[in-house]
Formats: sequence, structure tokens, C-alpha cells
Amino acid sequence: MAAMATTAVAQDDLVKQAKKLSDKGQMEEAVALLKPALTSDQTLDKAKAWNVMSEIQHKIFMVGQQIEAENKVKQTQTPYDTTAMYNAFLASLEAAMKCDEYDRQPDEKGKVKLAYRKQNQDRFFTQRLIALQAGQHEYQKKNNEGAMKAWGLYVDSNSDPLFTGIDMTSDNYLIDFAYNTGLLAYTLKKYDLAKKYAAIAANDAEKAKEANELVIFSMRDGAKTAADSAVYVNKIKELHKQNPNEDRYFNLLQDYYVKSGNMEALGKWAEEEIAMNAQNKMAWALKGEVLMNTQKWDEAVAAYVKSAEIDPTFVQVIFNAGVCLNSKAIEMKDQLADKKTGNLTTANFNKIKEVLMEAKVHLEKARELDPTQEKVKWAYPLYQIYYTVGDKAKSAEMEALLENK
Repeated sequence: MAAMATTAVAQDDLVKQAKKLSDKGQMEEAVALLKPALTSDQTLDKAKAWNVMSEIQHKIFMVGQQIEAENKVKQTQTPYDTTAMYNAFLASLEAAMKCDEYDRQPDEKGKVKLAYRKQNQDRFFTQRLIALQAGQHEYQKKNNEGAMKAWGLYVDSNSDPLFTGIDMTSDNYLIDFAYNTGLLAYTLKKYDLAKKYAAIAANDAEKAKEANELVIFSMRDGAKTAADSAVYVNKIKELHKQNPNEDRYFNLLQDYYVKSGNMEALGKWAEEEIAMNAQNKMAWALKGEVLMNTQKWDEAVAAYVKSAEIDPTFVQVIFNAGVCLNSKAIEMKDQLADKKTGNLTTANFNKIKEVLMEAKVHLEKARELDPTQEKVKWAYPLYQIYYTVGDKAKSAEMEALLENK
């Protein structure tokens, strides 16, 4: 116990020695001496240690500030390290916030006695803006990591308990720099930080649209597990419900479900979208795609037809309806043909022909809407139908068209 007490005294003595060195202008030595005491479990007064570090770093910053001011007033060019000056300010603000963390901890009697908050509030409330200058300095140097850290500290300090009792809501720079910080974090692939800062920016009505986009892109690109992906999808769904007229959210969900290759999940989501908006042509089209994939021809055609009713120029769904009916006819032929000879009775052929004629209507409509086959390839399925029903002239026309491709 005596040894532990001696060690604790030694650690706290480092704080006093560091302060003396800084008073003599020996800043680097003071910082180096003080650092061990900041993290040592033997330091009895951590709040004081961090406060001394904040003061030392602020003195380093002020040396640079004074030279900068004199250069402007006297038109001189006394050299100074701008980067070191700004780094010292950032370190000073960080230390003040850390000091407050320990300062607000209750003593052995359960009481909180704030010794340093007022002086640090007075110093940093307005000086916080220097963190923005520090970030701009790093950004101009193309040091995105440095800019992100400086701007991030500015944003973080806005909600730090250090400034308890001060109205921080009138911060005119918070939203823009929260977004800028998030954007830099995203470019650096620090997706958790990107989400954190973009979410702050999203609290502003004017910035919400682009900030929420950054949030969901960070969720998407930073997803590592199925649980992460689920959180991403749920976030988009939440935004989609809040902003039903924003196509981007629907498109992002569509991209996710289509790329997942999970037809069951895609079908379920399509049904959710239809329930939300029965006039969503893409939701009907996706429902048709899922049903087509599972060879439920009639149900798929019904979904495609509904999509085409909403948008009569939606050539892809009109074409797909024709393809489904064509596939249905082929399936019927296999089922109705004589098992030994492969022949069809007249009655059974007429049943198939009826389906093919319905398919022909859709495919000819697709041809009308897309005569050059830029969007859908209608020539071959039409050839199959014309050939099967015995329309020699039109089957020859399609055959020639296919040969010229």
C-alpha cells in the first residue's frame, strides 16, 4: 500500500513538473513528461492532469497565433509551423473535453465539484471555430484524414457535456460541417463515422435529403454481415415510407432485392410496395418477374398486364406477358401431346392455339412500341407463334428478320 501511494504521488508530481516546464516555455518537454500521467491508473487527479495538458497545448497554439498576427500587422514573414499550431489547438480542445469527463465524476461522498468547466467553457466556446480553420488547412493540403478529424472534433464538441448550460443550438456551421465530415469519412471508407456525422446533418430539413443518402450508402458499403444488411434495408424502407414520392429509395430497395437473387424476398417486398401504392408499375413488374421465374404463367401475366395498364408504353412488361403465354403454350403441348406419338388432337391443338393467339397480341404490341428491338427481342417468340399456328407469310417475315440480325 505504501508503494502504491508513493507511485500515485509520483504520478501527480509529474503534473506539477510539467506545468513548471510549460511556464518556462519548455513545451515539448512538458507534453512528453505529462503524457504518462494522463493514462496511468496511479494518477489521483486525472481532471487536473488533462486540464494542464489542455493549457500547455493552448500555449503552443497561442505562440503560433501571435506570430501569425504580428506578420499580418507588421507585414513581416516570421516563419511558424501552421500545422503544428492547429494541431496544438485541437489537442487542447480534446484535452479540455477529457478534463471535463473526469471533472464531472462524483467524489467518494457522491458529490460532483466542477473545478475546471467554467474556465474551459470561457476559453473554447468561441474558439471552437478554430477547429474549422484547422480542418480547412488540412483539406487544402489534401489531407482528408486530418480535415475529417478536425471538423469531427468541432461537431463532437457541440454536444459535449463540457458546454452544459450554454445554448449550442445557434451553431450555424454544425450541419454543413457534420455533412462534410461524414462525406470525408465515406471517401476514407470509415463508414461508421460517415453514418454518425451524416445522421447529425440529417436533422436539418434542408440537408436531410443528401445526408440521409450518405447514411444509407455508408450502411450499404459498410455492411459486413446479414444483420448489417438488414439494418440497411430497414433504414431505406423507413425513409421510403417517409418520402413515398422519392424514387431513389424505391430504386435502392429494388437494386438490393434484385441483386440478392432471393426471389421469395423480392416477391414479398413487391407485395409490400403494391400494398403501399397499387399504382406502382415497377412493383407489379417485379411481382410478375418473380411469378415468371417460378413458372406461374397466368399469375405472372396478370401482374404484367396490371403494370401495363398503369403505363401502356412499358414495353418490357408487355413483352414478358407474351413470353409467359408462349411458355405456357409450350408447357401445355408437352402435357397434352400423345405420350407415344407426340401428336395433338384437334381439340387440344385449339386449346394451345388460343393461348398462342393471346401471346401474339402482347408480342405484336411490343413490336409496335419497339420496332427496332432496342428494348426487347420480340422477333423469335413471334416467329414461334406464327410458325405454330400456320401463318406462313408472317413466319417467313420473322425468319428473314432473324437472319439479318
